[in-house]
Amino acid sequence: MPGPAPGNPRGAGPLARVKNLPPWFLLAVGVLLGGALGASYGLVTPATYTATSYVVAVPAKQSDPQAALGFAQAYGRVATQLAVLGDAQVWAGVPVRTLRDSVRTATSPDAPMVAVSATSTRPDLAVDMANAVSRALTRHADFTEDSTHVELQQFARATRPNEASSASLTVTGLVGASAGGLLGGLLLLVRPRRTADSPPLASVPGPATAADAHRHL
Repeated sequence: MPGPAPGNPRGAGPLARVKNLPPWFLLAVGVLLGGALGASYGLVTPATYTATSYVVAVPAKQSDPQAALGFAQAYGRVATQLAVLGDAQVWAGVPVRTLRDSVRTATSPDAPMVAVSATSTRPDLAVDMANAVSRALTRHADFTEDSTHVELQQFARATRPNEASSASLTVTGLVGASAGGLLGGLLLLVRPRRTADSPPLASVPGPATAADAHRHL
């Protein structure tokens, strides 16, 4: 059985159907789908909380203040090492692997201070982990104070966070809608277009029409 003729709209492929859609359709679909996916991600992902404690390096008497700044940088790097986390797990009540995945440190090039941040789905656990690592770090610094001439002291303990540090449902929805709109715009740019001066497609006559034309000749 012969298929539909090339000029028949029923024979149009997916590209032709996309070409006939209005320009705003792909953008609208991309925004709606992206927003829905972003909002769904925000719903299924649990909120996380971050607590931060601070320790400061204090130079001993007749010690160079710049030495305290250098040692603060060094303590910031060793805070997440096994020697420190092994002691911190006792006070935090979590395994070392959890501390390694949840705790981050940050130092300043201008101040001899180390910020210890812990992230968890439980705000109280985030506080316990941050304070536990800070405590373990200061204890390790005490063991080397005679040689480094720098003392590490607790500057500020971590407090319970009032708000989640993870992205809210509104933010994830807006990010998804933006990404969906961008994807829809890219599809709009690459979709096939019919130019005004392109010749129309010629239709091929069926077998019966060709026979009638030959008989008239």
